[in-house]
Amino acid sequence: MWGFFIMARRFLNLNLFKLGRAKKPGANPRDVILEKKPKASTLRELKESGYRVLPVREEMRKNLIEKIKSGEELFPGIVGFEDSVIPQVENAILSGQDMIFLGERGQAKSRMIRALVSFLDGEVPAIAGCEINDSPYSPICKSCREKIERFGDQVEIAWIPRESRYGEKLATPDTTIADLIGEVDPVRVAEGRYLADELTIHYGLIPRTNRGIFCINELPDLAERIQVGLFNILEERDVQIRGYKIRMPLDVYIVASANPEDYTNRGRIITPLRDRFGSVVRTHYPRTLEHEIEIMEMEKTTFGDGTYQIIIPQYMKEIIAEVTSQARRSPEINQRSGVSVRISIANYETLLSSAVRRAIRVGEEPVAPRISDLPFLVASTRGKIELESGEEEKEGQLIDRLIRSAVLATFNRYFGVHVFDDFVARFKTGLRIEVSSEMASREYVKIVQQVGGLDDKMERLEAGDNPAAIASALEFILEGLHLNRRLNKDKLEGRALYRG
Repeated sequence: MWGFFIMARRFLNLNLFKLGRAKKPGANPRDVILEKKPKASTLRELKESGYRVLPVREEMRKNLIEKIKSGEELFPGIVGFEDSVIPQVENAILSGQDMIFLGERGQAKSRMIRALVSFLDGEVPAIAGCEINDSPYSPICKSCREKIERFGDQVEIAWIPRESRYGEKLATPDTTIADLIGEVDPVRVAEGRYLADELTIHYGLIPRTNRGIFCINELPDLAERIQVGLFNILEERDVQIRGYKIRMPLDVYIVASANPEDYTNRGRIITPLRDRFGSVVRTHYPRTLEHEIEIMEMEKTTFGDGTYQIIIPQYMKEIIAEVTSQARRSPEINQRSGVSVRISIANYETLLSSAVRRAIRVGEEPVAPRISDLPFLVASTRGKIELESGEEEKEGQLIDRLIRSAVLATFNRYFGVHVFDDFVARFKTGLRIEVSSEMASREYVKIVQQVGGLDDKMERLEAGDNPAAIASALEFILEGLHLNRRLNKDKLEGRALYRG
């Protein structure tokens, strides 16, 4: 009886499978869902399914067109390139052109390149066990051709996910042709193969990315003799390994990145190689403070403890973004090297950390960053800018000037100095206000209440009735008036005293 029950159950499951139906785990036994058609596991099944293998450029073009038609975001997380860089990339893909991303450091070149993987199909079939992801319909390596001759349509098929179809190499002076294209494998020779046998070849990174996207970062750093070895890949679409009489028509989409400084000075892309790239896409830094702030918010390091509630006034975000903007316009900084957006991200993280550190010491929550936290940005900015003079001892002084300039520019966007005439007049009668990065927020609330006349300014800065926000707003007002030469400021140890 028990054996009959098992056979009946197997018969029922088999028929449900043939009908394309299966029980949904955790659902009512009477509820069924349609199963996806199983993927082909042999060449015969692949042919019977009618699957068409597309060249990688055609595949990317097809998927790009579908994404544009559906209104899908093409490069999630990329800010400020919508009307400049992205249209250039779209044109290059639609044209099937290899690309060079040309831009200073910290302009999201690598992120743009890695995002190109989303234009590949979710997975594609390849001959199982092939080192170079050979197409089942037209294999190019000797090993796969022998499999086809031996097993015919029973050759096993493997499905390669899109993430496995991306390869990347950072160009360094010691990079060799063997790294990129291939070399004779002495182990295979020792196993008894002849040197003339194609199967003795150990493939490099580019052949192993066949039917995918391969990126060479910092292309100008690649030795010129190695750049010559890329000619055939970019033009004739094949590789040549030592003296072998083989031709491997690879299907690889080649992308490279380069810094304009390296492009012309430290290293160079030789003219014949540059000529073989279809498009040179010029990237740029964020052109507005809003874009810089959006990147800061996206990229800052976050922690899951959630111990402290941090209130971040908009003007403090603008100050961080303005510091970077001022640095990009400073004649004292080497603009050919660039001022990376990483400065904004690191400074933003430092500002928030300083506020949390104060909260820990003072024992208050919520917390908000203040002007008195800004001197700590020197540590997160130092080393990320290259001075024209090369005098590193002046770096701290320059960063301090950038911070003060950023605070002044931000303050003047929020207020005209004349609106504080009554407030400034109080200082002429002897008012003094002392602030500190370690002072509790409630002390600032008392000062605002005693001085009076700042309610509308606090409202403009969205301080509300939160002590931490009030403390931050008061320091911003005092520093803005000082930088506009309306108040004097005495720097004491760990404190600052504002007076008339």
